[in-house]
Amino acid sequence: MSNPFQPILQSQQNHFNTTIRHQTLWQRKQTLKKLLTWVKKNQERIIQEIGKDFGKCREDVMLSEIKPVVDEIKHAVHYLRFWAENEKKSTPLAFLGTKARVKKEPKGVCLIIAPWNFPFQLAISPLVSALAAGNCVVMKPSEMTPSCEQLIKRMIEEVFELNHVACITGGVQETTALLQLKWDHIFFTGSPQVGKIIMRAAAEHLTSVTLELGGKNPVIIDKTAHLKDAAIKLIWGKYFNNGQSCVSPNYIFVEKSVHDKFCQYVVLEHRKRFGTDGLADPTYGRIVNAHHFARVTDLLNDAKQKGAKVIAGGNVREQDNFLAPTVMCSISPDANVMKEEIFGPIMPILAYTDLDKVLVSIVADEKPLAMYVFSKSRKTRQQIEQATSSGALVFNDTTIQFSHPNLPFGGVNNSGIGKAHGKYGFDEFTNSKAIIQQRIGMTSAKLIYPPYTGIKRFIIKAVTWWV
Repeated sequence: MSNPFQPILQSQQNHFNTTIRHQTLWQRKQTLKKLLTWVKKNQERIIQEIGKDFGKCREDVMLSEIKPVVDEIKHAVHYLRFWAENEKKSTPLAFLGTKARVKKEPKGVCLIIAPWNFPFQLAISPLVSALAAGNCVVMKPSEMTPSCEQLIKRMIEEVFELNHVACITGGVQETTALLQLKWDHIFFTGSPQVGKIIMRAAAEHLTSVTLELGGKNPVIIDKTAHLKDAAIKLIWGKYFNNGQSCVSPNYIFVEKSVHDKFCQYVVLEHRKRFGTDGLADPTYGRIVNAHHFARVTDLLNDAKQKGAKVIAGGNVREQDNFLAPTVMCSISPDANVMKEEIFGPIMPILAYTDLDKVLVSIVADEKPLAMYVFSKSRKTRQQIEQATSSGALVFNDTTIQFSHPNLPFGGVNNSGIGKAHGKYGFDEFTNSKAIIQQRIGMTSAKLIYPPYTGIKRFIIKAVTWWV
């Protein structure tokens, strides 16, 4: 049976080879500006449709979905000339007479598979990088957020020609069919489990991939930390988007001597923002659907059955997928909440006495997408920086690394392959082609061509004397 999406791929391949790959940087910028105009003009549509999927408030959509996309486009338009310019390379002595440079060329036709947790931003931001690099794109938004899925489809149809950017809607069946085709690059955002499926499919065609995954992002708070400040920042970072964020803090290690005091600050800040039932904050959204609601509540119930104490929140309302922001302590190491990425509004807090043991446990686990450290001690910060590996390391805050325009965003191994945002995203969709021009006639390379006469043996011995 023929693949239903093969005609779209073929059309884009033809269009790329005849038109898009020959575009000027000015034309690429005009494409990005056209996208920017649509986003600005349709802010209310974006807010309404995402609100239908999540119950997100206007302010959250503006901050987490629209502003990052607008900033990404503006940043790309401003810096595209610098990202795309040829890089001249110096000439070593052995290559006298040559000229060398690196040309940045688009990879071709790329597939972007977007997630549901930030359904607009995490679909459009990599699209910006792909278009800035000069590619054609097929977009697969998440079916888990149907209102935003349809919004993205309408946007792409209104802004682009089908042979430049296309949008495919649907679920696992459509994604599976797309992955059977030979793409020039695949950009996927989602879980490590699905990331492995993407990578296996890409391996069939030796297609390059960018995998923006997740992980159990740990937090360490030592006795020198400003506890109230840490509590305020963690309440925001943990419950941002209802904890449905790949950079959300997963579990918190607090030095035992300040554990109880930190918990008091967390409970105080929790009640100040969410009240006793979790409903005091009107901006607090919902878990995306019943399936994920059941998964997160199972984590909560499992932890409680194994001895965890809920010190704030914990209220559940199944009819609208409501789980109040929840804080727990006295967590058993056997609890599933300590074994899995939570991806929901549960904050486990653990006491520690030996930082070295904490670091050993973190290093023994998969490398996280992010680590957060609250400490005034320079020595402690340096120790953690040297002892651990993660996609990002943030001192005395959470989550903000995602929005920094000049930093790479991405994980390590299980938490991701490749980087996103700004120049780093542009580079993912770009082939850095080495170009070298040799002079005609006598060259240094000809001095070592066979047959190996006496003078050639002398030259070879001279240039390899250290071997």
